[in-house]
Amino acid sequence: MTGDELTVLVDRLRWDRRRDPYRGRREYSKIARQVAEECDRLVADGRADLAVPVLRKAIDRITRALMYLDDSSGIIGDDLQELMDLYAKVCVAALPNPVSLAGWLVKLACDGPGWPRVRLADFAPALGKRGIAEVERLVAERARVADPESWTAGFAVRDLREQLAEVSGDVDRYVAVLAEHLTSAAQYQRIAETLCTAGRRDEAIGWARRGVATNAGSPYTDRLRDLLVNMLLAAGDTSGARRVRRKEFSRHPTAAGYRSLIDTAGAAGGDDPTGWALEVLRDRVDQEPVYASELVGVLVAVGREDEAWQEALRHRRWLGGPQWQTLLERRAVMHPAEVIQPYRDLVEQVILNSADKRRYRRAIALLPALRAAYQAAGEPAAFGRYLAELRIAHKRRPTFLKTLDAAGL
Repeated sequence: MTGDELTVLVDRLRWDRRRDPYRGRREYSKIARQVAEECDRLVADGRADLAVPVLRKAIDRITRALMYLDDSSGIIGDDLQELMDLYAKVCVAALPNPVSLAGWLVKLACDGPGWPRVRLADFAPALGKRGIAEVERLVAERARVADPESWTAGFAVRDLREQLAEVSGDVDRYVAVLAEHLTSAAQYQRIAETLCTAGRRDEAIGWARRGVATNAGSPYTDRLRDLLVNMLLAAGDTSGARRVRRKEFSRHPTAAGYRSLIDTAGAAGGDDPTGWALEVLRDRVDQEPVYASELVGVLVAVGREDEAWQEALRHRRWLGGPQWQTLLERRAVMHPAEVIQPYRDLVEQVILNSADKRRYRRAIALLPALRAAYQAAGEPAAFGRYLAELRIAHKRRPTFLKTLDAAGL
């Protein structure tokens, strides 16, 4: 493809804001991918310098277009990020003016709509010392004039400062910048991972402990806690690793937490914590019945099927539909008579769930399992009588009856 043809192709990435945002998205994505393919060819032919202006223009146009066209599938956003990644590689090969490149990157990150993601590490070889210094200068200037009430402006500056510290290779500087904004477990995790990679495991463990303690109730702390446990195990502190798991399970006893507890016990050695975990869960259920689903899940996991069934019957209202249905299926294998009434209750409950538009189909989908339970219990004729009763009970639901007839039961 000639330079003029490539220019025409990139021009097709313009998007008129008056256009229907839902039409032409597939064709637009195809053009973006074609631009990437042609620029790849230029690089392969040793003409990366020709691809630099083409890709920058393409990125600018798609960035603007995404403000007006619908990209709920994320396809065009992915195309844009791929072009951005390709642009970084092309810049490394062609080495454009580093000051100009630095200005464009900072403007895109600070003034853009939030896409594509600017990754300074990818551009660092192309920026060189001069370009990195320019980014530093521009970011400092942005920080001075940023509106303190603007979350987006503050985020962009903070993100670039963190990236600059990271590409500097100075671990202490990177940790110090990350530590300026310790609002989530993710920041603590990044610090701990950086220190651990640098061979400073004791410091990493200290930061991870602080992060876990500070963000104990956040679901995003799980990965940080896993990192802490792995570092403790690597350091030979098996009792410390077990304590971390036990403390979390005591705070929030769940089936997932039990699996983590068991995995750590297996890696660290020592006594099986199952008995202790079940005691913790039973005490918690007495105080907060909502934890009954977790208790049932753990009982099933350790093979205590009878206990799981009894707890499920006691706390039926706290079990979700999928979990209850799975329990019925498991119980029906050895005790079919016990699941007949629960299945009937479940069918009735589903039929009466007016919030579910597919309730009739869902209810009828349960009937084969109920029929199998009747047969396994030695009462095959009872299922026919049940169906007759069901028709009478719901005779004013013609749609249900029609759906039931269609099922051929």
